Amino acid sequence: MVEMTIQEQIPPILRPEAVVPVPLKAFAQKFSLDLAPETADVTLTGISMNTGDLRSGDLFVAMPGKKTHGAKFVAKALEQGAVAVLTDAAGAAELGPLSVPVLILENPRSHLGDLAAYVYGNVPGNMPKLFATTGTNGKTSTSYLLEGILRQMGEVTGLTSTAERHIAGEIIVSRLTTPESPEMQALIARMREKGVTAVAVEVSAQALSQLRVDGMHFDVVGFTNLSHDHLDDYADMDEYLAAKLPLFTKRRADRGVVCLDSKYGRLVAKQSEIPVVTITSEMGVDADWHVAVTAETPRYTSFVLAGPNGINIRSRVPLLGIHMAANAGLAIAMLVEAGFDANRIAEAIKGGIDAYLPGRTERVTGDTGPDVYVDFGHSPDAFLNTLAAVRKVTQGRVFMVFGADGDRDASKRPAMAQIAAEGSDVLVITDHHPRFEDPASIRKTLVDAARAARPELEIIEVSPPEAAIRKAVSMAQPGDAILWAGPGHQDYRDIRGVRTPYSARAEARAALKESGWS
Repeated sequence: MVEMTIQEQIPPILRPEAVVPVPLKAFAQKFSLDLAPETADVTLTGISMNTGDLRSGDLFVAMPGKKTHGAKFVAKALEQGAVAVLTDAAGAAELGPLSVPVLILENPRSHLGDLAAYVYGNVPGNMPKLFATTGTNGKTSTSYLLEGILRQMGEVTGLTSTAERHIAGEIIVSRLTTPESPEMQALIARMREKGVTAVAVEVSAQALSQLRVDGMHFDVVGFTNLSHDHLDDYADMDEYLAAKLPLFTKRRADRGVVCLDSKYGRLVAKQSEIPVVTITSEMGVDADWHVAVTAETPRYTSFVLAGPNGINIRSRVPLLGIHMAANAGLAIAMLVEAGFDANRIAEAIKGGIDAYLPGRTERVTGDTGPDVYVDFGHSPDAFLNTLAAVRKVTQGRVFMVFGADGDRDASKRPAMAQIAAEGSDVLVITDHHPRFEDPASIRKTLVDAARAARPELEIIEVSPPEAAIRKAVSMAQPGDAILWAGPGHQDYRDIRGVRTPYSARAEARAALKESGWS
């Protein structure tokens, strides 16, 4: 395994250590903004839309928000060292006389990525290779596998995902799946500074809708799948799909790879503005690339990938399930589309892909006892795939422990419970992030749906989750498996807006130890 250092204390945002100051005059000319001549000697060293992240020398962007306009925070921004303000006409009307230049730009959010890219020097010809992966499930796994393969080929890698940021071997805990565009541009600049040659970026639908990857142009983009999730943000599956499609436009990317393992893959391939190749793990489906699983164990999944021009690559992933092999195949195809030699890839990963994916069907078992897996999956489709993978490598019973997010897409809860019930031998329903919802009410919805699906199934309701995993471990025997779905890599629980420190992986290991398993 490649050694990496973990940074425990993260800064508010990750920026380059050294920034070449950008003259405000040049900035204004670049974006056709009016600037008084007497302010032409001002220089910018950063850009921020949030006073919590602002540093001396920044351009402060005051934008309209859901509840208030960013113009109300200009005074605080100036106290912290902002040297100029950019806002819209409505924001400018709220400002009195200021000691710094004010630039007017309507709808500043739609320009924010380009503004930040210019300030941080992220311009064409000066960038690492950029890869982006989107989809309901598999974005994180594919991004980690991409980075792992690149690292095995000798590239200096970067990654930004739901779980972590990686910069040339340094690991930093993430705040958002996809950062806001100024943070993303600062992160890319930091990566460039550290000599990163290729970056894997996980891109959510919300990130595209909220313009967080604006100012970035990807060499290759990938699509994993689309299934029931986030329908609290999008009206229906059609709208959810439409939010993903902008990644497959000429503005965003050069080329794409699309997995056909969900029906929506065909729609993405058909509607893509950029050239795409296709990949599948399903028999009888016409695609450019095909993934076939050759072996499955509790520790890895072996596969063979067949592609155009006689490409044949054999490897394995340190994860369970054909869906993980499909993610690896997608990552490899994306690398080939980016111009990496297939033989070089095959040679690098012939002994397996070296990647650690925190909280993605992560086996936390020691030498004895039942197999316990902690997984981030929190959608019906994720449950279906992961349960099937666990079942294939389990001789005994399959236990499942799960809860559901509060204040998030409630429409998926019955389907999650149904699939959990149909795929397990013993079901333990508990809490997850209740947020401001009543956790007992969430559990009742899940219990009722599970019992309706399988009245004969042993269904146990246990709260809190610390007790739930201990209940499951106490009932399980060697040869059994426990899948704890939902918390994955997360190190907190959200209870009434308070993030309480919490680790499912640590709790699972403690539960095993308390039951006498090593």
